[in-house]
Amino acid sequence: MGNCDEVGASSKQYGVTKPISKAGPTVADIQRTKELEKFLVDSGLYESEEEAAKRVEVLHRLGQVLKSWVKMLTRRRGYTDQMVEDANAVIFTFGSYRLGVHGPGADLDTLCIGPSYVNREEDFFFVLHDILANMEEITELQPIPDAHVPVMKFKFDGISIDLLYASISCLVVRDDLDIADVSILQNIDEPTVRSLNGCRVADQILKLVPNVQNFRTTLRCLKFWAKRRGVYSNVTGFLGGVNLALLVARVCQLYPNAIPSMLVSRFFRVYTQWRWPNPVMLCPIEENELGFSVWDPRKNPRDRTHHMPIITPAYPCMNSSYNVSTSTLRVMMEQFQYSNKICGEVELNKAQWTALFEPYAFFESYKNYLQVDIVAADVDDLRAWKGWVESRLRQLTLMIERDTFGKLQCHPYPYEYMDMSRQCAHSAFFMGLQRKSGEIVQEGQQFDIRGTVDEFRHSVNMYMFWKPGMDIYVSHVRRRQIPSYVFPEGYKRSRQSRPTGQLDNPHKSSHEDISGTEHCERNPKRKYVDKVDVKRDIVVKKQFSVPMDSFARSRLSMGFSGLTADMHNSGHMIERTKSPESDTECASNSSVVTSLTSDGGSCEDVGSTQIAVSVEDHKGVDGTISGRFHDTACGIHSVPLVENEVARGNEVLQNELQQQLEPNQMPGMVLNSKGSINSDVVQKAIIRRLTPCAMK
Repeated sequence: MGNCDEVGASSKQYGVTKPISKAGPTVADIQRTKELEKFLVDSGLYESEEEAAKRVEVLHRLGQVLKSWVKMLTRRRGYTDQMVEDANAVIFTFGSYRLGVHGPGADLDTLCIGPSYVNREEDFFFVLHDILANMEEITELQPIPDAHVPVMKFKFDGISIDLLYASISCLVVRDDLDIADVSILQNIDEPTVRSLNGCRVADQILKLVPNVQNFRTTLRCLKFWAKRRGVYSNVTGFLGGVNLALLVARVCQLYPNAIPSMLVSRFFRVYTQWRWPNPVMLCPIEENELGFSVWDPRKNPRDRTHHMPIITPAYPCMNSSYNVSTSTLRVMMEQFQYSNKICGEVELNKAQWTALFEPYAFFESYKNYLQVDIVAADVDDLRAWKGWVESRLRQLTLMIERDTFGKLQCHPYPYEYMDMSRQCAHSAFFMGLQRKSGEIVQEGQQFDIRGTVDEFRHSVNMYMFWKPGMDIYVSHVRRRQIPSYVFPEGYKRSRQSRPTGQLDNPHKSSHEDISGTEHCERNPKRKYVDKVDVKRDIVVKKQFSVPMDSFARSRLSMGFSGLTADMHNSGHMIERTKSPESDTECASNSSVVTSLTSDGGSCEDVGSTQIAVSVEDHKGVDGTISGRFHDTACGIHSVPLVENEVARGNEVLQNELQQQLEPNQMPGMVLNSKGSINSDVVQKAIIRRLTPCAMK
């Protein structure tokens, strides 16, 4: 935890622009920071000394296993006894553990660096895998060689570990290897670069913030916030640990003398107004003669399609948030807006810190949902199958955006739920659906996403490690049909008045009757219980080998202004069954393909495209900030996604801050609505070239 009494006095400039404010904390700020730190401790976000000591021990034991593995391979390859004796592997940590913000039970992100003759494809994923599989301390071993960053997941004496491997171009790996040295990237492939990047980025972040302890407390706080508000998942298209760390680090640079309570407030203040897709960067982007591709929309057309660029500070600089889509960006902007208001109330002593961490009532926020059920023969198969499907859920969001031209908005929820009543291993994910705010609805207009769902299921079933029993079902459910196992108590609460901690959305339709009951996801993962024989009320099966008949092409029509679901089967009604969980009727539909209908009534608009922001700060905040987004990859027409307008009048905004607030000066490039670049605003200083001397 940060020391409230220590305020940085250094005149050093951090980041690519001048700070917004160098002001230190007031007495009230110090008191709020103490209250925030106490809240974090009381919430159980810090691990015990015993668990910390166990992590250190596990790291040491894992390091010994890796050294023995490399020595064994060195001997097998016929090297001299001296080479065998010198053979070595070095283990590094990255992620939350390296940044110092890990909590109880958190994964331990590790990287093993080995010599050039020990490869990843065979030596790591087969030889080392077999060694680990035969160790009693190792459980839940799961190799993922085809991941963007190849990884081996397992538990070592109960500690969850993600292990990467990088083979560098040297015969002997020294214990004092400097991973920050650019020369380590010579003569290696792209997957190895990505494997090394996690450690290199973590080290750079810690070097680029004014006060490491304040940074850590703020990041720990905002990670907890993101999990409670349902926006913590890089794979789903939200914020992951690295994304949040970079965003927090940039705010620390803009407010170098601020303490955690101030930094949390400024975080939401800055990013509520950020003009995405302008990038967040901690330092200039470096180019190097090694030739690896760096993030640069001027050269790389694909980079122009990124919606929320958050650039890593270590060469080669990459966009850490390429998974963000228009839909997930909209959700995150809504949460930034909500939390910015709460922080304002905390500063005025009108609210407590607990209000900022109120769980997001996802299952009360939409009338229509997609339910993705994942099943497998046993728990081990489900673990591998679920990981694959979860990594593809982002594609379903992009497909829906593409096929509806952005008019149907998706909110993938990054938590999994388990139905204890199923006989097979089961996991489920949910996605909220709504028509885009402001769209003019014509009577009978439909969003037919049956083909979209079929395409998604087909792509998922291309899984190379598929086994019998692995299956996926996608179905449409109404809010009143949400299964009871997603709720902490196992049943749905009756709706009550909206809690005070929930932000009222002024853009909600008058027909959107959401009372905002507190369905918090405190324990989203429900235990799977074997040998429970309960007949499922909805049977869903996929049969790609059989052509779809009229029954399989039946429609589920969603009326956005009403709660009727019309089932059609070539003019005939499908047999409807009574759901014991929701006590409402639901269709038995073997194809589970969905057509979304808007019947001309008012829609349920959870989000908004115009946000009025009231901001106060030591130096004010920039005035009107607007952004446009273009998804060329998905074929979506350019649409205004976020437009923030700062209310004028009583709010005195200082003009000179427009030259200091990062969204206006720093980016180095501004994307217009057609996805091209206005070169006249490119700052040449943003991208600098490393000479061979600079590499030394």
